[in-house]
Amino acid sequence: MITGELKSQVDKIWNSFWSGGIANPLTVIEQMTYLIFLRRLDERQQLEEKKAQIAGIPLKKVWYAEKEQPFRWSNFKNRGPEAMFDLFTRPQPELDNLTVFEHMKQIGSEAGIFGEYMKGATFMIPTARLLDQVVQMIDQIKMEDRDTKGDLYEYLLSKISTAGTNGQFRTPRHIIKMMVAMMEPNKDDLICDPSCGTAGFLVACGEYFQDEHPGYFHDKEFRRHFNSDMFTGIEFDSTMLRIGAMNLQLHGIEYPQLIGKDSLSESNADIRSEYSLILANPPFKGSLDYEVVESSLLQVCKTKKTELLFLALMLRMMKIGGRAAVIVPDGVLFGSSKAHKAIRREIVENHKLDAIISMPSGVFKPYAGVSTAVIIFTKTGGGGTDDVWFYDMENDGYSLDDKRSEIKENDIPDILSRWKNKEVEKKRARTEKSFMVPFEEIKENDWDLSINRYKEIVYEEIEYDSPEVIINEIKKIDEERKEALTILEEMLKI
Repeated sequence: MITGELKSQVDKIWNSFWSGGIANPLTVIEQMTYLIFLRRLDERQQLEEKKAQIAGIPLKKVWYAEKEQPFRWSNFKNRGPEAMFDLFTRPQPELDNLTVFEHMKQIGSEAGIFGEYMKGATFMIPTARLLDQVVQMIDQIKMEDRDTKGDLYEYLLSKISTAGTNGQFRTPRHIIKMMVAMMEPNKDDLICDPSCGTAGFLVACGEYFQDEHPGYFHDKEFRRHFNSDMFTGIEFDSTMLRIGAMNLQLHGIEYPQLIGKDSLSESNADIRSEYSLILANPPFKGSLDYEVVESSLLQVCKTKKTELLFLALMLRMMKIGGRAAVIVPDGVLFGSSKAHKAIRREIVENHKLDAIISMPSGVFKPYAGVSTAVIIFTKTGGGGTDDVWFYDMENDGYSLDDKRSEIKENDIPDILSRWKNKEVEKKRARTEKSFMVPFEEIKENDWDLSINRYKEIVYEEIEYDSPEVIINEIKKIDEERKEALTILEEMLKI
């Protein structure tokens, strides 16, 4: 859990960027990410140097050659502001005409997945004073363990307060955790987020294993799987890809599979039947031309709407038996277009729809006020939908206004408890928060998945007095008013 001290340190760094002329939240995060990477790289080499010295053997991993020592964090942080800034901005003739930043970009995958996506990275800190301020403040942050480093970055990412393009915005961490807990990842899973952004879902899955199954990490094969091929993220935005890569590394996942492509395009058509678990919050408001969408997706539902195409994509990407938990706008559940009905029918009739969790419209504030739901399904290729579990979430533990202040009312613990007790759920009435709806009823309703279609509302009968009684009450009040007025007039005469 993030401490007050850590929050205060990050806030000071953030304020320094803003007062130094960098106001875009993503730019601030990206520039901080580069500096955190440089610090971690130096610390890792220091660790390798200690190991080699103790064992009396040559260094196994070297990111800084002997002549490149000025590029190391432990070296340049002790220089004056102008000298440090020169190392970042002016090519150094004695160092192959590189800068600290260009050297960092050349290191590449040898330093983990983040290094692979440095192409196109740009150093944007404008002054020596600001660079020195930020370096000194980052140097004071304690980052000895995975939890602290992860909390640091999560808090940093929470400061993204503006939505991106094409309907992108950051999924609240507690909603991600709820979805991961419902899906219960297993140690053999191949987990993918086809619109990974900052990699929040992948990070949460990693934390799930750390918290719920720490014993798995005693197994060498599981550690290899965890650090290499268990996690895959696909993201077309290079900035988000770098931020996601650092988020994963700081949470102890060094070499995840990150793919810099548009998930819906023809260039990604080779990913089929690969993953056993998909968790995602794909873009809601995007609209694409048919020409750029991979053809097999259009065969499932011919549409330009990204939220529908992503559902078709996930069915293609999953193995038989693969599971998915996806956030969708409410319109996906009841939209009347051919494409809306086609994707719902595909999931319900040809695969297995497991659950619909309706969420209140304030969950994504201040980014957006759109109403959303979590849809959970399993790829079978041969049907299997029996009873679909619906839950009407009214509160998620935070106020539903722009402030999103913490409150007592929270349905998430109840959701997790009921989800694990399906036999009890079958007996619940349609008037409760959760209930089951059979396949045939959904089919009869033209594949409509909106909870309001099936929930029964009990109206409480209110008895009113008869008009005669009400009129007499009014007359009585009027008499009392006249009497009070008479007394007041008598008092004024005196």
